[in-house]
Amino acid sequence: MQQQVRHLNQGELATRWDCSEASLERWRSEGIGPVFMKLHGRVLYRIEDIESYEQQCLRSGTSKPLVTGGAA
Repeated sequence: MQQQVRHLNQGELATRWDCSEASLERWRSEGIGPVFMKLHGRVLYRIEDIESYEQQCLRSGTSKPLVTGGAA
């Protein structure tokens, strides 16, 4: 059985992260944030990419990324 991929649109991600949609638009233009897709003019984010980006943002201190799985 194939697992269905779930996507969030810009508004849903803005709600999840408690930020404005304008911030997400700016981040996309600056290459910041999770990868996204444009499908028929709509911007969509895959849940797996959002969660991966959130993992990369974890920190154990102000200047140190959180070390997980033996990777720095």
